[in-house]
Amino acid sequence: MEILVAIAIGTLTACGLYLMLRARTFPVILGLSLLSYAVNLFLFISGRIKLNAAPILTDATAYTDPLPQALVLTAIVISFGMTAVLVIMALGAYLTAGHDRVDTDADPEDQP
Repeated sequence: MEILVAIAIGTLTACGLYLMLRARTFPVILGLSLLSYAVNLFLFISGRIKLNAAPILTDATAYTDPLPQALVLTAIVISFGMTAVLVIMALGAYLTAGHDRVDTDADPEDQP
């Protein structure tokens, strides 16, 4: 089970980094979202995988740690808000400049 989760985290990270290196705003935002999913999954798994374990409220010998779950819940809310802000900023940049490229080089068509 751990190897499957490690592969999923690695795949999400690799796809997120690849998309963040693109020169358009939508793939960059999508790559940032994939990276945040990878971090959330990593945080969640840091509490260890335990099936049918009681919360920390009982006197059981095996329990699940609620702290990673609280961290992931907070990270989901923050990443949703940041994604909304980035989409609005990208939309404003597209409406202002007329294109959605991320690079800051001048257009070759505009140079004499």
